[in-house]
Amino acid sequence: MNLLFVCSRNKWRSPTAEAIFKNNDEHMARSAGTENSARIRINESMIGWADIIFVMEKKHKLRLIEKYAELLEGKNIVILDIEDNYQYMDPELVAMLKEAVMPYLK
Repeated sequence: MNLLFVCSRNKWRSPTAEAIFKNNDEHMARSAGTENSARIRINESMIGWADIIFVMEKKHKLRLIEKYAELLEGKNIVILDIEDNYQYMDPELVAMLKEAVMPYLK
């Protein structure tokens, strides 16, 4: 299963999620951002690759739908409700991500 994690600038939240979930035999993980200033910007091929798209906030889902509505048809998009209050690999962020994402991996 291919997991795509999306936040705004791809600096802290989504790269943390990618780091947590990437080294697994059952799934692959990537991350991207929605903003022009993102470290890695979301693109059509990433959306096509993803089986599940996890967005950190509702605004990220809305931005994806605004730009990629047709590509997102039939895609499972999960809003994690994790605000931009954490640094990369913050222990609290790691715990929140694991708790929110693990039910989708079973």
